[in-house]
Amino acid sequence: MRSSALGPLAALLLSMLGSGPILAATDAAGAVVYAVGVVPQFDARDTLAIWRPILDELEQRAGLRLELHGSPTIPAFEEEFESGKFDLVYLNPYHMLVASKSQGYRPLVRDNGRQLQGILVVHRDSPITELSGLQGQTVAFPSPNALGASLMLRAELLGARGLDIKTHYVKSHDSVYLNVVTGMAAAGGGVQKTLDQQPAQVREQLRVLHRTVGVEPHPLAVHPRVPAGVAARLEQALLSLGEDERGRALLSRVPIKKIGPARIEDYTPLNSLGLTPYYVKE
Repeated sequence: MRSSALGPLAALLLSMLGSGPILAATDAAGAVVYAVGVVPQFDARDTLAIWRPILDELEQRAGLRLELHGSPTIPAFEEEFESGKFDLVYLNPYHMLVASKSQGYRPLVRDNGRQLQGILVVHRDSPITELSGLQGQTVAFPSPNALGASLMLRAELLGARGLDIKTHYVKSHDSVYLNVVTGMAAAGGGVQKTLDQQPAQVREQLRVLHRTVGVEPHPLAVHPRVPAGVAARLEQALLSLGEDERGRALLSRVPIKKIGPARIEDYTPLNSLGLTPYYVKE
């Protein structure tokens, strides 16, 4: 099983993903190096394995230098994009609204083949069959502001349903599932893609109790300091990944089923879901 703890190997991998000031820099040959951030839904090993091959392919297609930077936790990632430390960033839909307001980030592409839903899982042998059964129970979430895995679920459980639950933040989706499997939490918030990517011995011990409404999924967004011509090259290179077998195979690991253009208007409907009271500024 994977662990969310940042041991020596994870620390080394994060250093490989990049550290220090995360602003556009230049390499030894004078070429601009653009910093890329990814919301840390998985541990550093998975982030590196999924995203570095994608960036390698984008470098070839766009003729740009792209450096992947790791964030140890979602709160750390939030601090980084809200201060504009990434040139290109993969982030959740509500983060997109925050990033647009705080820094002027704009979405380039997203998955046009699916929607994002939060899921609430319980142990397969749990007697809980209704959300009301969570009254007074401990529910694990990766962080306060993970959209599907926490924000939308807490807005429904605490707000719409009026349940009194004990929230337990465990830093990653992997840890959420492990907390439920081991009985440390009665239920846990996640999304289908992270559940599907769990080891079989974890996944097979879990049952989906509830799903939220669907919203448009995570975009890749660009900071306004990136020149318009460079942003256009990045967008075209990203869209081209969906046009051949190699590119689609790389995107499937994110997973992105059908890459297509994104607009900020894709995400403004989130404003009607009553999420703002549950977004935690850390």
